[in-house]
Amino acid sequence: MALDGITIANMVYELKEALLGGRIDKIHQPLADEIVFSVRGGVGKNFKVLASANSNHPRMHLTQYGKDNPMTPPLFCMVLRKHIAGGKIVDIYQPDFERILVMDIESANELGDITKKHFILEIMGKHSNLILTDENYKILDSIKRISHDTSSVREVLPGKQYQSPPSQGKMNPLLATEEAFSAVLQQQGGKKLQQAIYQNYTGISPFMAAAVCFEADLDAACACECLDPISAHALFTAFQGIMQKVKDGAFCPTVFYDQKTNRIMEFGVISLRQSALYQCKYYSTVSELLESYYREKDNTLHIRQKSHDIRRMIQSNIERCVKKKEIQIKTRKEIQDKDLWKKYGELITANIYAVEANTTLLRVTDYYSEAMEEIEIPMDPMKTPSENAQYYFAKYNKAKRTLTALSVQEKQNEEELQYLESVLNALDAAKDDADLSEIKNELADAGFIRRPQIKKGAQKPKKAKPMHFISDDGYHIFVGKSNLQNDNLTLRFAESTDLWLHTKEIPGSHVIIRTNGSGEVSDTALQQAALLAAYYSKARQGSMVPVDYTLRKNVKKPSGAKPGMVIYLTNQTIYVTPEEDSVLSIRSADEAN
Repeated sequence: MALDGITIANMVYELKEALLGGRIDKIHQPLADEIVFSVRGGVGKNFKVLASANSNHPRMHLTQYGKDNPMTPPLFCMVLRKHIAGGKIVDIYQPDFERILVMDIESANELGDITKKHFILEIMGKHSNLILTDENYKILDSIKRISHDTSSVREVLPGKQYQSPPSQGKMNPLLATEEAFSAVLQQQGGKKLQQAIYQNYTGISPFMAAAVCFEADLDAACACECLDPISAHALFTAFQGIMQKVKDGAFCPTVFYDQKTNRIMEFGVISLRQSALYQCKYYSTVSELLESYYREKDNTLHIRQKSHDIRRMIQSNIERCVKKKEIQIKTRKEIQDKDLWKKYGELITANIYAVEANTTLLRVTDYYSEAMEEIEIPMDPMKTPSENAQYYFAKYNKAKRTLTALSVQEKQNEEELQYLESVLNALDAAKDDADLSEIKNELADAGFIRRPQIKKGAQKPKKAKPMHFISDDGYHIFVGKSNLQNDNLTLRFAESTDLWLHTKEIPGSHVIIRTNGSGEVSDTALQQAALLAAYYSKARQGSMVPVDYTLRKNVKKPSGAKPGMVIYLTNQTIYVTPEEDSVLSIRSADEAN
């Protein structure tokens, strides 16, 4: 969901109101494409600003959250500290309503002279960038350096002259006149009204273009050539009305949800008649909206990137276990006739003196069968009858030894496969770096990876905690995010009378419902806990997922079992379909705190 020019206009409005006259204090670069800096506000307050050039979620807004910073600041961070630390923010603006935000900063150079720097955020999808230039727009550095090999159109390198992104020939909607607006529509022919608006004016998203049509009581899919003068005037009036709200700073940050599925459809910052078609959630500031919307998405992307190597290693080991299992199944089929080989050896021995020389097929009575029918035994004519018997006995004994070893190997392989799938599920449930650190330590204990080395002086990773929810009727529900958490949650944290839940024979999280000693829970709490157990399992996308539940006292951990592996008795089973909307509606105690 891209940020349009109207949302950026709201960002500029809010940042100017809070930061103009303020001085930049601390500057950090927690991620490769993200800058966080503190501002001692000109209105007597301190603010924290996040500027991100993330390919998926580029933006700049006030933030309330801190992030862990690397021990050694990246180069771009050092350049910013050199040039704008202590600098005064003198202007923030949006050139030509483009998806660009510029912050002008006055700071002292090496000689003590006050100079102006331009800190520029370009929002262009995967080409988004953060760029610092001097007062003459000479590039000092950028968070993403773009060489001629990457782009033949526009280089972004230290020492180069900054150039704005190539224009697409669009017009500034804030300067639109009715005459020019009507002329544009007349030139579009059979193009839809919605397309004509967002393809000819900067900063207008398809959603906002549709909203303009809705404000004018026109169909967004109507062809421009079918527009009469009255309708064209109504469309411009609606367009101008929205732009006037932007000029007046009359913003209304809103997230729009589908009324049936409760899924996020869009967000915007202007009050619209179209809002009646959606379920809306309003925010007091655009920073709050963007922080709420992007924080989880950014964190999910960050965790996915940091866990990539571990995930690949686990999947590789799972594939190895699956191949080993196929070989074991094939081997078991190959030795399934071992008892017949033993019978062949004994029948050859019993009839050894009646065997003709050089025979290839021996017909004898099967004394082991009640019917005493004849049986045919393949023989090697190059061997004596005694050697043929010994061949079958040797084949039987080898198969017997293989079967004994195979049974142990199958059990070990199945346990390893279940364990690896449970770790893969834990990676899907990981919420932060602490969860990843715990999973890495667990894999190191199991011998799959080397134990992560903590650099001298580095901060110790935070201890990961289980997820904490509260049912609609007040029961506390806890969900483990890794095998170590599952063990701790079930074997140490939970009381014997608490209710324990887990998906039936499916890798997933352990779930505990606090019963406060009663051993009983409501149907609502049981249903919601089962939904969480199914959602945080390998069966997340399934339907009618079986979830076992029993009192915690019935759950035991076998000696020598891998983390997260338990056995239980006297359980009951509930079947649930873990629809995302139902799960997300369960109140999180972690967010409440």
